[in-house]
Amino acid sequence: MLKKLLKSKRGEGYIDVAIGLLCLMLVVALAVSFLPVFTAKQQLDIFATEIVRQAEIVGGTNVGSRISDLKTETGLDPSIRWDCDYYSGKKVQLNGDIEVTLTETVDIGFFVFGSFPIEITAKATGKSEVYYK
Repeated sequence: MLKKLLKSKRGEGYIDVAIGLLCLMLVVALAVSFLPVFTAKQQLDIFATEIVRQAEIVGGTNVGSRISDLKTETGLDPSIRWDCDYYSGKKVQLNGDIEVTLTETVDIGFFVFGSFPIEITAKATGKSEVYYK
């Protein structure tokens, strides 16, 4: 009787569904832990584009107020590196190159298995729109 019960295939679908749901939940949990990295990358790209545009309009890299506004809006605090053709001080002459590189470290973690820091970067370039005499 026991041998016949063990060979029976009845109820096999329940086990398949339970294992399938477990795998699906693990995939969803993994996606939820990785999605903030993609949104941070997108926000960092927008951050770089915005401060380069401000630097183009101002004609220099003294855009601290815009940077602080973007830091409060996005919640990011990236390290900022400027690479420009400076005219004098922080001023960039008309049609001078302005380039900014932002780097931010984002932690991804999978619950209790630990966190893994990932460094994301964003780069934006532009040309100065101000003429200095």
